[in-house]
Amino acid sequence: MIFGILKPYPSPLITGRGVDLDFAFLAGCLALLGLGLVMITSASSEVAALQSGNSLYHMIRHLFYIALGLGACVLTMMVPIATWQRMGWMLLIGAFGLLVMVLLPGIGREVNGSMRWIGFSFFNVQPSEVAKVFVVIYLAGYLVRQQKEVRESWMGFFKPFIVLLPMAGLLLMEPDFGATVVMMGAAAAMLFLGGVGLFRFALMVALAVGAVFVLVQAQPYRMARLITFTDPWSDQFGSGYQLTQALIAFGRGEWFGVGLGNSVQKQFYLPEAHTDFVFSVLAEELGVVGSLLTVALFVFVCVRGMYIGLWAERAKQYFAAYMAYGLSFLWIGQFLINIGVNVGLLPTKGLTLPFLSYGGSSLVICCVCMGLLLRIEWESRTHLGSEETDFKESDFAEEPNHGR
Repeated sequence: MIFGILKPYPSPLITGRGVDLDFAFLAGCLALLGLGLVMITSASSEVAALQSGNSLYHMIRHLFYIALGLGACVLTMMVPIATWQRMGWMLLIGAFGLLVMVLLPGIGREVNGSMRWIGFSFFNVQPSEVAKVFVVIYLAGYLVRQQKEVRESWMGFFKPFIVLLPMAGLLLMEPDFGATVVMMGAAAAMLFLGGVGLFRFALMVALAVGAVFVLVQAQPYRMARLITFTDPWSDQFGSGYQLTQALIAFGRGEWFGVGLGNSVQKQFYLPEAHTDFVFSVLAEELGVVGSLLTVALFVFVCVRGMYIGLWAERAKQYFAAYMAYGLSFLWIGQFLINIGVNVGLLPTKGLTLPFLSYGGSSLVICCVCMGLLLRIEWESRTHLGSEETDFKESDFAEEPNHGR
């Protein structure tokens, strides 16, 4: 039924030439998905065997999430970007609704002291992952509608924060400090690319740094993490335990690693080995070389996402361009924070690594973002734009220019 509704709209999957995608970007994302499956299978085997009696338990669930995510990616690619632009305000309301629901007793599920999940039978939904994408879509629409005001007046600069600050407050109530930083960072980058003056942008950065300082001071556990990460060995078996075990994993990996599946740290030494600290297990098993190749793959995917935004901007598809920039910055923010935490450059923070970490919500949303970026690239290349137009297959009979 869904495919029947979407079929009248051309997409990268429904053209006279068959599948018409940015295969370089798609290959990079699929490579990360495959690597994530391999590393989660390895990193979770001991924990899964103890908790469920099946060492492949997490791998099987992750395969289900991959299938669900790829299905969501396909559906996303079939939806015109103009539709997302029209639905921006509705998606924003939905994001607020989800973030309120997760805080309600009986609906939100508490894990490790945080109310970040809404439980549905055998899987959980993390509203913060959905909210970050919906905020990007809404803000992209705002930058298009109010482009002149954003560039020339203080009011155009401050209006988005009427929405962003309450949403950040809801995230902090969960609490989810990492998601708040990623969302606000992506929003700030979008405003800068949208034309906010350097002085106003510098003021925003200064206010953000001040807000982070106040938030860190407000909660003792955040201050403890900040102090501990500078010298985790001072409390090796207390607050510094997770980071010291991650660093041991990096040390054991040396140049070429101990071999796939041979990690020692995953055997109940390193907490959250298949989620937040999967990169540490990767470094132990694949070494410095494997780690750097993984980082290079991430860099390629993120830079390609930024280029997709640039191509859309050159095609004068500004909503699509801002959305591509925002989605790319979400990935960049999570990547930098997760890797920074794993190597001890940042305080310990529960934030997944895009495409690699175990977690249904994160993986499905990453695949949705991939679908959006593939759709944006295709529309900018075929010059569909975001106009309200009835398309036919004959409109796409000619071979497009792939000279990118």
